[in-house]
Amino acid sequence: MTDTSIGTPEQLRDPDYTPPIAKAVPLGIQHVLAMFVSNVTPAIIVCGAAGFGFGSNSPDFPQMIYMIQMSMFFAGIATLFQSIGIGPVGARLPIVQGTSFAFIPIMIPLVAGKGVDAIAVLMGGIVVGGLFHAFLGLFIGKLRFALPPLVTGLVVTMIGLALVKVGIQYAAGGVPAIGKPEYGSLINWSMAGVVILVTLGLKFFARGMLSVSAVLIGLLVGYVFAYLMGEVNLGNVGRAASFALPNPLHFGMEFSVAAIIGFCLMSFVSAVETVGDVSGITKGGAGREATDKEIQGATYADGLGTAISGFFGALPNTSFSQNVGLIAMTGVMSRMVVTIGAVFLIVCGLIPKIGAIISSIPIEVLGGGVIVMFGMVVAAGVSMLSDVNWNRRNMVIFAIALSLGLGLQLEPGALQHLPSTLKVLATSGILPAALIAIVLNLVLPQELSGEATEEVSGGLSGKGDGSLSG
Repeated sequence: MTDTSIGTPEQLRDPDYTPPIAKAVPLGIQHVLAMFVSNVTPAIIVCGAAGFGFGSNSPDFPQMIYMIQMSMFFAGIATLFQSIGIGPVGARLPIVQGTSFAFIPIMIPLVAGKGVDAIAVLMGGIVVGGLFHAFLGLFIGKLRFALPPLVTGLVVTMIGLALVKVGIQYAAGGVPAIGKPEYGSLINWSMAGVVILVTLGLKFFARGMLSVSAVLIGLLVGYVFAYLMGEVNLGNVGRAASFALPNPLHFGMEFSVAAIIGFCLMSFVSAVETVGDVSGITKGGAGREATDKEIQGATYADGLGTAISGFFGALPNTSFSQNVGLIAMTGVMSRMVVTIGAVFLIVCGLIPKIGAIISSIPIEVLGGGVIVMFGMVVAAGVSMLSDVNWNRRNMVIFAIALSLGLGLQLEPGALQHLPSTLKVLATSGILPAALIAIVLNLVLPQELSGEATEEVSGGLSGKGDGSLSG
């Protein structure tokens, strides 16, 4: 789908090439549209879990608007780190950064029902986790052996499974409505259903940017539908300021052992994800492998962007895979295009009215969008797992890690006697699953006989022959 009016094939593969400005600006905004919803959704989920989000009627509701605003601003800043670079920081490639879904299952237990005061603990964990993430850049290439597709696929699948409940709750009316007559009402589900139907229609029957921005367009159509049904309240938009700068230590900062351990461990997984995105960009856009310098610079930028975000009240950043796909689709490798998108994000982050408009989206409409997005996270994990050689050894590793991780997530009361720090980390489900999978993959023998699994597999022992894992 490359456009020769933008440049020659050689120019389009060059990260340092700048297309004509009339073409570069729309291409940059395309990148923002592709990631916009995913970028602001984590802030909405975390604030909702803390108790000052949608439907809470909390006096702290404006704090969610601020966090949405900072999600846009620091996604733009982190993207500039990647596209322009500062010394060794940044891959100097068209990498789009945004707020990470991966940390949500870690953050929710830390803030659940504790109000805005609990956000300070998150910020301390984010800053330390970000610095640790940047530190991983020194030897990230040597750590990849510990995270094969069996582990990364399991972790991504677990992240999606941890989030799908949130999507259903939002579509039914949000956590504050649980137990009330309006929860799960026909009007609530109709608003969510419109978003899902429009998103699916565009994904399957549209092409180009319409398909890439399907979730965003679905939310816009759902928003209009909700407005016509009288379910949109625009009161906060009028009260929001027209311009505001980021506020250092806006939520304060506290350091908790559970938060620091959780963010550092998830940073390890996020760093490997970034390596995959960098490799995807260079392969899809330039037809070559990523260099060690590019991978190291991208990891530095990931971590530094996250640490700075936490200092100003935003959530962890990571590279966005959907934008890697957009580069492959457009064939435009220019990092200046992504830089334009980053500037657009920064401008949006300086205008609180934009955050207020986002906060006026009914929770049910957002629910329709996140049902699709979180389902796609699960699907992405399953796709990673398709690269695994499903021999009996890998099946056993996956089975134990998934059973314990998902089981602890579903039944957190089983750990009521653990110290609070360990309880928070274990009930996320993701960290115990990842730790079990990593350790077992490193220490277990590479071969396992068929007889070793027949008695527990119910005849479903897989088609692998027990050969070495992929």
